[in-house]
Amino acid sequence: MILPDYFKKIEPIILKDELARFLGTSMDGELELHYSEIVKMAGHSCVTVAGAWLMTQKGLKALYGNEIPVRGEIKVEMRDDIAEGSNGVSATVFSNITGAAGPTGFGGLGGKHIRKNLLSFNIPMEGFVRFVRLDTGKSVEVKYRPANIVHPGNIMMTAIGPKATDESRAAFPTLWLEMIKQLFDKVDDIVEII
Repeated sequence: MILPDYFKKIEPIILKDELARFLGTSMDGELELHYSEIVKMAGHSCVTVAGAWLMTQKGLKALYGNEIPVRGEIKVEMRDDIAEGSNGVSATVFSNITGAAGPTGFGGLGGKHIRKNLLSFNIPMEGFVRFVRLDTGKSVEVKYRPANIVHPGNIMMTAIGPKATDESRAAFPTLWLEMIKQLFDKVDDIVEII
């Protein structure tokens, strides 16, 4: 798989994961997640996938400060319903990074490492998502406003709109990837901790 070069420059998210250590998946209990891994999980890179990555990255930094976040010890609450818009995609990214899952998630081992019911929807809040530390109860809400800098519908129309040409369709992937890169370059303009 050949990925865009700028994916390599995106800061990874590093977490502790006691379940991974217990099962021997990570001998030191640390996981280093890269954006490219989330893209492979989703099958593509888009405003939603990039946004969920950036919201999680910035949210966990605000929530944990200089500490390494603990995967499986973070509750994720979303303002809107899972079926609304692309919330299901965002939820999948949040879940893959934090370990938080809905009612079908991992039930734990010996009362530990429970991931089930750590992801919920339709929670009243100002932000798009809230991350909550299970150990301290501290929480942060995160807003995401990609329209401050990108307009994916306009670019999409160059490939599927009524005025699309062979040339505009051929140029589309480059334009799309450049648009996504702008999100990473201008994260402070689109992701806000509240």
